Amino acid sequence: MSALTVQQEPRGGDGWEGLVRLWEETDWPEGCKVEIIEGIVTVAPPPVNDHNLIAEAVQRRLYTVIAADWGIHQTLNVAVPSRSGLYIPVLVVVPREKVPEGEKFVPAAAAELVVEVTSKSTAVNDRVSKLNGYAAAGVPLYLLIDPHATGSPTIHLYGEPSDGKYRVLHAGKFGEAVHLPEPFDLVLDTFGFPRP
Repeated sequence: MSALTVQQEPRGGDGWEGLVRLWEETDWPEGCKVEIIEGIVTVAPPPVNDHNLIAEAVQRRLYTVIAADWGIHQTLNVAVPSRSGLYIPVLVVVPREKVPEGEKFVPAAAAELVVEVTSKSTAVNDRVSKLNGYAAAGVPLYLLIDPHATGSPTIHLYGEPSDGKYRVLHAGKFGEAVHLPEPFDLVLDTFGFPRP
């Protein structure tokens, strides 16, 4: 199953609020990942186990270095209204005080690190739309783990956002170590990541 896009006029208002209302009120298929990407509601199937194994390995390592009052979330809705985006990253590290209780999403600017692991149905969004959205929001670090890259699986670390663009801090292949800078100061070994 590939990703489905829903392009209809948002109910109950125009723009961002209408998109969010559509996202909240529609009865989406259970288990699917529903996001707003550049103003379009997208529905992607659940990921395969390799995807989850990579996410778990990264999360396990991050827990060894994050501050006690920070959280690592797997299903936190992250909003980038300026890019008409509401993303659900594979992992997002956010200080707990910036996750408001009773709300459905947090502003992307609250995140310290966002991690995406591509799947066949979401790879283009992760590589382009979300890259630009996270940079525009000023998320300090974006780790893109791409098992579906052409040729062989890759891993990119983006950082130092400025004027809506990231600087590439690391570009490599699975099997290489990636250094996440402060506030993490973590060397992430990618050797054991499953390959499609």
